[in-house]
Amino acid sequence: MESLPLEIEEHRDRCWRRDESLRVDSVADAERFIEHVGFAGCLADTRRPGPSLYVAVCGRRDAVMPRNVQKDEEASQAWLLKDEILGRGRLYYAKLTRGRATFVAPRLIASFHAVWGIRRAEEKRRLSPPALALLRALRREWEIATIDLRKASGVADRPAFTRAMDELQASMLVVPSAVVYRPFTYIWTLAVGRFPDELRQRVARPDAVREIARAFLASAGMTIPGELARATGLSRAEAGLGNRALVAEGFATMPARGVYRLVLGPTSRGRSGFPEACESPRNRN
Repeated sequence: MESLPLEIEEHRDRCWRRDESLRVDSVADAERFIEHVGFAGCLADTRRPGPSLYVAVCGRRDAVMPRNVQKDEEASQAWLLKDEILGRGRLYYAKLTRGRATFVAPRLIASFHAVWGIRRAEEKRRLSPPALALLRALRREWEIATIDLRKASGVADRPAFTRAMDELQASMLVVPSAVVYRPFTYIWTLAVGRFPDELRQRVARPDAVREIARAFLASAGMTIPGELARATGLSRAEAGLGNRALVAEGFATMPARGVYRLVLGPTSRGRSGFPEACESPRNRN
């Protein structure tokens, strides 16, 4: 990735918690971080653009996921925080675009759903037979553990079950609601049961893309060609449309082709000079 101006790297350090003094170390802090940035990866490291819970737990720019994650304290902490977050149910969590485990703040759920979600009338046309079988079983049971869901749906083959669950998560129909460790299993539920108001909102796709682009640019400070697409799973063409919509309303400038920079006005700055959404609680007091 091309180098970024120092002030942009510092902006990301603060907003993405890539600073030891701002690192995430509790579930409440993790939830505040995700609510501020709008959406974030779970165990993604600095090789992928965008905010990440793992990077925020590490509190540094060069956080790279080790090969042996089971023995890494930071990876373990991020994983346990993820379990607490999904159990509390305040943030959306699932494998979304390209199978990436992603957190989404409530304010952006409707926008994500407008881009990647599937409406009920489209299910038979767009979902595979195993995914439909799992969805029918979940609608009967509402909340069910993995092993019981496999039996209830008739999708006994493990790889087929995994593919179908990934399909349902990417379509924003199903989410994990809890993790049980003895024995290890996920508890699954319908996404609309957890976030009924957000998932029943109707948002036009161009508006949704603009709001996703807004959230990313607010915390990134600047985007370079292809970065928003890589961070979200949007196509580069659609990501460009979202960014250009921000330029049209004065939220961003376009200093070069494919480069978009956040416009910081006096009313949007916190005491540190960064957007208030990226301020740590200690700076806002």
